[in-house]
Amino acid sequence: MTHEIASTMTETDLAAIGEGHLAYLRRMSSDDMRARFPAAKSIQPGLNLWALFSADGTPLAVSDDRGSILASADENELQTVSTH
Repeated sequence: MTHEIASTMTETDLAAIGEGHLAYLRRMSSDDMRARFPAAKSIQPGLNLWALFSADGTPLAVSDDRGSILASADENELQTVSTH
């Protein structure tokens, strides 16, 4: 990728590159999850969770078990990466 092309890509363009192929795995507290995603209000507070997100940041799955999140990604043929 040349510098000229890279400088014209938007954040949305970058997210779209991995859409349907890449997902990222992130450890989160249930409190953070509830605060960021209104639909997650039914999740019990005070838990340590693993969350799987699509390349564009859409939440796909959440669990207290990292292995089940990785299995979910595998079942959906998604390549996973971890974030810090």
